[in-house]
Amino acid sequence: MPYCPECGGEMHYAIATKHYICKSCGLSVTQQELWELRDKLRPSTETAEEEKDKQRKEYLKWWLSKKK
Repeated sequence: MPYCPECGGEMHYAIATKHYICKSCGLSVTQQELWELRDKLRPSTETAEEEKDKQRKEYLKWWLSKKK
């Protein structure tokens, strides 16, 4: 049984609306939205150095695009 990404409560699937509904906080989401929320809330596996490198590359790409 899936658990709520907001509060950790049990999610119940309502066949009529095709939504997962949290028994604790009342959050109502589709299966796709549930996956997206879990991905968004999952802690990043990147190290701090990898994150900085990614930010540098994004900034460089942005900076070069403004010079054209």
